[in-house]
Amino acid sequence: MLRIIGWLGQRISLSYAQKLFVLATVPLVLAVLAISLLVANQSRQLSEREIAMLERQMIDAKKAELKNYISIARKAFFNIYGRAAPDDERAKLEVMRILATMLYGQDGYFFVYDYDGTNLVSPRQTELINGNWLGLADVNGVPVVDALIETARTGGGYHTYMWEKPSTGETAQMVSYVVGLQDWRWAVGTGIFIDDVLDTVAAARAETEARVQRTFLWIGLITFGALILVFLSGLFINIRERRLADAKLKQLTQRIFDTQEEERGRVARELHDSISQMLVGARYILELAQRRLAGGDPRANESLTKGISSLNGAMQEVRRISRDLRPGVLDDLGLGPALKSLTEEFQKRTGIETDFETVVFRNRLDQDAKIALYRVAQEALTNIDRHSGATKVTLRLRGHKRGGLLRIEDNGHGLAEGRTPNSASSGFGLRNMQERMEHLNGTLRILSSGSGTIIEAEVPLSHLLPPERRTKASA
Repeated sequence: MLRIIGWLGQRISLSYAQKLFVLATVPLVLAVLAISLLVANQSRQLSEREIAMLERQMIDAKKAELKNYISIARKAFFNIYGRAAPDDERAKLEVMRILATMLYGQDGYFFVYDYDGTNLVSPRQTELINGNWLGLADVNGVPVVDALIETARTGGGYHTYMWEKPSTGETAQMVSYVVGLQDWRWAVGTGIFIDDVLDTVAAARAETEARVQRTFLWIGLITFGALILVFLSGLFINIRERRLADAKLKQLTQRIFDTQEEERGRVARELHDSISQMLVGARYILELAQRRLAGGDPRANESLTKGISSLNGAMQEVRRISRDLRPGVLDDLGLGPALKSLTEEFQKRTGIETDFETVVFRNRLDQDAKIALYRVAQEALTNIDRHSGATKVTLRLRGHKRGGLLRIEDNGHGLAEGRTPNSASSGFGLRNMQERMEHLNGTLRILSSGSGTIIEAEVPLSHLLPPERRTKASA
């Protein structure tokens, strides 16, 4: 599905929002189509079973009616037939007269064929009387008279064929029931047209198709409404997300500007408060040494020594500022030595007892992870120095099955209530740590109480480099 949408996106140049809309609607349309086909198929099957049952019941009722008509007719001529001999022509004429007068409905009548195929009684279609109709078949090629005689010879039964309706002259399907008078070699029967049954069945099928079409129409309307709802919801969410994204982008841009300005201000203060003053002091000392040299003062050497010492201090301060901006030991030796150097410098500068422990990483963290964890540690130590009032800080760096973990713990008075990296009251430091971890798909957890604060920064395994293979020379 995703490949198809991607291929369509390349062919039709869909935007990201359009791809999301297609991704949301295509499965919905396919699911609705599958459900519609399933519902239609099940409805048709159920309706066909019901229609077949209805047709069978109606035809069975017609057959029972035919059988009842034959029973009535046999009762009418039973006494005559029972007392007559096989060659009693007078009795035969009397029975034929009785059957010829037994009409019912518009098309109901009794017919008689002898076993040779000659029609003896057909009151509604007199043109058939005295004609021999062996071999007669209907419009579909179904044998009529031969089948009726054969059925009568075997004791009686039903036969279905197409026959002309006396009332309309049109051909319709007819079900006949025939019995045999074996002494006279007669096939006596009657038939009933079932076109009304077929019309009822056809109407039921038409109603089924109409119901299925209505179901499809309703499903289509509901699907269309759902698609419109998905489109409008997606449009609303897209507009809302765009506004939120624009607002976040503005906040991020402003935060970047503020961070840059803060960093510039910090560097400017460092340069002004330390290096600038050291250089000014060195200048005064060197000017004093120059005057003493010009005057032959033996203390000129002492002034030069002080000036050189001031310059050395300024150089060390420049190295410290440079190290804070980008520690070279991080690139040369790795994260562990860089953090060790950072904690030693922090303890020396602040007087806060600092303990650092780590396992041997062998520089297996990638560059982004090393920089992010170092900056988290740097920012955390800065916040501890400024806000926590702690007297002891512990840093732990180790690897585990989920990735790399940096844990920073102090015994200060903790963060203010409700202050988290995502809260409005949090400063740039906490937000920067959170964003650095999110950028690496890592996590930042902060646990704070009145007895101290714990910060855990974790990077996933995807930022751990594979172990280097030992060569024969190194072995």
